Amino acid sequence: MRFVIAPGYLDSDEGHWQTLWQREWGAQAVRTAPSSWDEPEFEDWQAALDAAIEPGSVIVAHSLGCLATLAWLDRHPGVAAGAFLVAVPDAGRPDFPETSRGFARPTTPVADPVLMVGSTDDPYADWPFTQQTAALLGVRLVEVRGGGHLSTASGRGPWHEGRALLDEFVTGLSLTEPHP
Repeated sequence: MRFVIAPGYLDSDEGHWQTLWQREWGAQAVRTAPSSWDEPEFEDWQAALDAAIEPGSVIVAHSLGCLATLAWLDRHPGVAAGAFLVAVPDAGRPDFPETSRGFARPTTPVADPVLMVGSTDDPYADWPFTQQTAALLGVRLVEVRGGGHLSTASGRGPWHEGRALLDEFVTGLSLTEPHP
């Protein structure tokens, strides 16, 4: 199975769970490489996903990478095996960075298998928004109490609980029909 790591704004640092998991997966994983990490440009991030995703890939996204992934899935239904979305930010907030304005809240259900993980105290998405987003998308939501932004700064590091959730999700994908 191929994993595509889709980090958020400024990429994921060396101690971030995405980076640690990618190292563990070795050649099975690739990280998106947009040229606009510092001032994210929506189409650049879409092109980075285009370059990284092969049919049957599992996308492992965090923060702004989740918004890019959801838009990509909407444009390319049925290509990825599924997506594991962690800490989906609220692009509709007044304090959402203006440099990331090309990114938007999702507006339609997702056709591909998705597992969404959110924290009750994420500084970039309040819990009601997270719940409403999962309901709108029609996906399962796993609640993490007091997890902050589920990043290195909020103490996640290797984040073993998250890895167990991903492993369970991937096992479920292998029980469904294969993607093209």
